[in-house]
Amino acid sequence: QVQLVESGGGLVQSGGSLRLSCAASGGTFSSYVMGWFRQAPGKEREFVASISESGGIRYYADSVKGRFTISRDNAKRTVNLQMNSLTPEDTAVYYCNGGLIGTVKGNYWGQGTQVTVSS
Repeated sequence: QVQLVESGGGLVQSGGSLRLSCAASGGTFSSYVMGWFRQAPGKEREFVASISESGGIRYYADSVKGRFTISRDNAKRTVNLQMNSLTPEDTAVYYCNGGLIGTVKGNYWGQGTQVTVSS
C-alpha cells in the first residue's frame, strides 16, 4: 500500500511556473510507474504525465508537452511536476498517482493540490 501526499499548488499568473511535489510512503516506490492527473471543474480527470520506475521513460499529454516536465527521485521517494508557461486552461486540481500502466491510472491517489492560473 502506497500513501501519496502532494504539495506545491497555488495561484500563479498566466505565463508563470509552479513545481508540484508528491511524497510517497509505504510500498516499494521504485517499483511503481508514477504520474500526474488533473481535474478541472465540470470535467473528467485527465492524464497529464507519467514516468517509468527508473525514470527513463516519460509520457505527456499533448496539451502539456514542451511545458511540463515530470521527474522522480527514488531515494527520496518523490515525484515532481515542473510546470512552465502556465495558462488559465491549466487550472485544475492536480493528483499524484501511483501504479500506472503506461498512461492508464493506477490504484494509488493523493488528495490533490489546487493549481489556479489567472489571466
